Amino acid sequence: MKIAVVGGGAMGSIYAALLALSSNDVVLVDRGEERVQMINTRGLRLEGPLGDRRASVRAFLSAPCETMDLVVLAVKANDVETAAHAALPMLSAQTIVLAIQNGLGSADAVASAVGANHLAVGIASGFGASVLAPGHVHHNAMQAVRMGAYGSLAPQAIEKVARVWREAGFDAEAVSDIQTMQWEKLICNVAYSAPCALTGMTVGQIMKDPDMARISRAAATEAWRVARALGVGISVQDPVAHAWAFGDRMPTAKPSALQDMEAGRRSEIDVINGAVPRYGALAGIDAPVNETLARLVKAREKLLQKKALV
Repeated sequence: MKIAVVGGGAMGSIYAALLALSSNDVVLVDRGEERVQMINTRGLRLEGPLGDRRASVRAFLSAPCETMDLVVLAVKANDVETAAHAALPMLSAQTIVLAIQNGLGSADAVASAVGANHLAVGIASGFGASVLAPGHVHHNAMQAVRMGAYGSLAPQAIEKVARVWREAGFDAEAVSDIQTMQWEKLICNVAYSAPCALTGMTVGQIMKDPDMARISRAAATEAWRVARALGVGISVQDPVAHAWAFGDRMPTAKPSALQDMEAGRRSEIDVINGAVPRYGALAGIDAPVNETLARLVKAREKLLQKKALV
């Protein structure tokens, strides 16, 4: 399959490397000149449970005028609309666009750019990914990738994409109810994203700290209550057990919100902890824990940005 991955951060690079190592023709589009040059010169290096490998990937600063079978949008939620428009030169009537972002709501912007009938929404969890150097990434585990239709994309088309990902070593499945999967992941994400970003703690440290664990549990429970009030068909019966089982698999991981904070980047907190009060309002439910956490993260981001300008 001819595949373009837009976004060469930790997760995008993992996707590109493993798909390329599985004999797909993979293009990586990224705005980082050093990263693009390094990948074209030395290949894309991937460390993880299966060892230290290099994948042959063609890297570009902007989308090449080549038609792709699959375009994977692996950028942050804040950048996904721009990335979707930038990917248009690679789309044909048959191209599938797979948007894999944290949180809730970013797929709407992608659909307006590429068309709802082209779009599949993906969920990735439990990778513990990080960038070690330009063109060099690491991941802690090979956990789940789930994908489903945003609009009327045929189930067999999504299953074809999922099969390619499975052949590349991912635990990938096509699902019929992607909204449920998004909320089940969000319950885990809100438990750690803002708490880690605000404290600098890893997932495991949050779980062991009495004060932060209490806040983490409250955030997860609040998201669970909002999902149930909205009528989302989640199977989670105990949100704390659900979030703690997720954390147990990757105790040393730093959520992306913490990595963004450390790098001085704007995080995706608006579509993670910030999404809970926004969707709660639709169901007439207050979500004070997640609203407070999101506001604190945004306040700290503003402070760090001001310091960077001094």
